[in-house]
Amino acid sequence: MPILSVREALCEAMVEEMRQDPSVFILGEEVAEYQGAYKVTQGLLQEFGAARVVDTPITEHGFAGLGVGAAFMGLKPIVEFMTFNFAMQAMDQIVNSAAKTLYMSGGQMGCPIVFRGPNGPASRVGAQHSQCYSSWYSHCPGLKVVAPYDAADAKGLLKSAIRDPNPIIFLENELLYGQKFDVPDGDHTVPLGKGKIVRQGRDVTITAFSLMVGKALQAAEILAEQGIDAEVIDLRTLRPLDTDLIVDSVTKTNRLVSVEESWPTCGLGAEIASQMMEHAFDLLDAPVLRVSAKDVPLPYAANLEKLALPQVADIVEAVKKVTYK
Repeated sequence: MPILSVREALCEAMVEEMRQDPSVFILGEEVAEYQGAYKVTQGLLQEFGAARVVDTPITEHGFAGLGVGAAFMGLKPIVEFMTFNFAMQAMDQIVNSAAKTLYMSGGQMGCPIVFRGPNGPASRVGAQHSQCYSSWYSHCPGLKVVAPYDAADAKGLLKSAIRDPNPIIFLENELLYGQKFDVPDGDHTVPLGKGKIVRQGRDVTITAFSLMVGKALQAAEILAEQGIDAEVIDLRTLRPLDTDLIVDSVTKTNRLVSVEESWPTCGLGAEIASQMMEHAFDLLDAPVLRVSAKDVPLPYAANLEKLALPQVADIVEAVKKVTYK
């Protein structure tokens, strides 16, 4: 089984899909000549040419609209945002055009498009460049929202996203691009809408996605040394959320801690807590606790940034609270 970085896995997914389907193309800022701002599109221009690997001006609203229009006409665009913070300029194209047109056209016009790029805080890039958009897009009917952690899921989920007939928000993480994982050979795909248990446990369930999966796993190892056996779920897809998997886990552990890098108000953790009230209330032996970023714009100073973002120690503390340790 080859070992790939998340960056390499994403690139491999696009290459494989572009080779087998000529309707797939990619556009965005610096995706061609510069090989991608984070080198995720490295080598694509050389293999597929300028007609299918398209450098755009710095106008997210403009090139997102070009992608949506191409999808309406039957092509399968991959729109790369240099960061999802800049995708706010394209919110009208994503939410009002891509997400709603299938419904508003009575099923006559779909929008098979993938919007992908890094999401969430990186490291000292300021409040405007450090937002997590997981709950923003998960709020919108018509969109599917994906947030992989490891390279195998990055590749498998991106291939599934490109093949899906619906608009997909594909949230990557800059700090994960260089991390390496095992990736299965062949036409590796991962179904959308399905989470996975990445660590079995019996005392508490921890849900996480993207970069926070790694922190949840680190916390689980520390907790194991203290006699607390944590089960860790990688959500992978945020909309539709794999609620059944979470309920099945809580049926065993009777406790739940949600971890996310976004703000707490109206976040994924709030949605998960609500779902547990509806589907697993009688199973819970403690309140559902949320670990998230502090409810402030992210500070620039390194020491304050660390305090504002969820850390392994925060997850450990939350788990101890729900297990009454």
